[in-house]
Amino acid sequence: EAAKYGKKVMVLDFVTPTPQGSAWGLGGTCVNVGCIPKKLMHQAALLGQALQDSRKFGWHFTEEVKHNWMTMTESVQNYIGSLNWGYRVALRDSKVTYENAYGEFVGPHTIKATNKKGIEKLYTAERFIIATGERPRYLGVPGDKEYCISSDDLFSLPYCPGKTLVVGASYVALECAGFLAGLGLDVTVMVRSILLRGFDQDMANRIGEYMKEHGVNFIREFVPIKVEQVEEGTPGILKVTAKSTRGDQIIEGEYNTVLLAIGRDPCTRKIGLDKVGVSINEKTGKIPVNDEEQTNVPYIYAVGDILQDKLELTPVAIQAGRLLVQRLYAGAATKCDYVNVPTTVFTPLEYGACGYSEETAMEKFGEENIEVYHSHFWPLEWTVPSRDNNKCYAKIICNIQDNERVIGFHILGPNAGEVTQGFAAAIKCGLTKEQLDNTVGIHPVCAEV
Repeated sequence: EAAKYGKKVMVLDFVTPTPQGSAWGLGGTCVNVGCIPKKLMHQAALLGQALQDSRKFGWHFTEEVKHNWMTMTESVQNYIGSLNWGYRVALRDSKVTYENAYGEFVGPHTIKATNKKGIEKLYTAERFIIATGERPRYLGVPGDKEYCISSDDLFSLPYCPGKTLVVGASYVALECAGFLAGLGLDVTVMVRSILLRGFDQDMANRIGEYMKEHGVNFIREFVPIKVEQVEEGTPGILKVTAKSTRGDQIIEGEYNTVLLAIGRDPCTRKIGLDKVGVSINEKTGKIPVNDEEQTNVPYIYAVGDILQDKLELTPVAIQAGRLLVQRLYAGAATKCDYVNVPTTVFTPLEYGACGYSEETAMEKFGEENIEVYHSHFWPLEWTVPSRDNNKCYAKIICNIQDNERVIGFHILGPNAGEVTQGFAAAIKCGLTKEQLDNTVGIHPVCAEV
């Protein structure tokens, strides 16, 4: 974006390998170890369900249907490789200088870039934008980094993970647990407290119930305290010892793979921010910024997951970055909207959301000032196979004091992301309950609910 306005631009991008040795190319978390491979593996699981449904629609096949992990991961990684190359070409075509090197501030307007061979170079710039993202957090218990994997490893894992314990209840945890179970694996999720912290809890609990009904095991209110290797292999066998969060009860279990998805930490503590005086939240590592993504150091800006009290979503980071550059170099004034942002959690029953959760809406506007309209629905495609009746669900949260303006939209069902995107545009335009009621639905689709 900055190059479009004739600015001289450099991008520093470097991936520190995981404890298991995984690394990847240009494009960040979303492209390499996030949204893209996650959605593709979710699709692989949906295709397995579609195969089962197809028999009721008259498709007959006698050969045994099995999933091949290596075929899937190779196909996914080949596609990601094409994206990596595409970004390199796009930077070159825009005359943006790209360095595969680790960036670290060493003084005012000065950054040190260290490549994988240890060769250092110094660069100066008028302005800097920090967009270093986050990396998975580890448990800090014996055996976690030695034997466990994270989402940074899963999507390129060179063998089928087998019986898997997923530790955590984040969207990463539930999405990975969902598609692994959908591929036919034995999956258990170990949850410390609640599912999908920060999301609408009514919807989160419905997702948990659906996953449980579809074969995902849940161990509630336990945390691992030790991971030991019982047998080497690909996969091997690991013994996990866990302790109750409510007492002294200890449990043990054996799994082929332990996937940690307990949260992510910002990559801000080892990039020399102290050398230039950029403030961070010492507890979380997040960077506080003003409403123009500017840090306390005027020439340094930040976007993306590393921002304090902002959404951790790739499209938000892209939007914030573009708007920032347009304000700096094109005379624009538009700022990033961090409230009316649509998102989707690609659990087996997909969850789309935009705006406030029910809990946050009550807190902000008062319980007496909001009205919730809700409905269950049964997708037509699911009726013939006779599955999951009354599991899909949608609700809107309205502000009574503002002409019943829709301030929250939530849906559980197939293609939730596709549905939510359209409603998000309407919500940004001030959608009201009356306008929604006066809109003719498309029949028969899930969005007409």
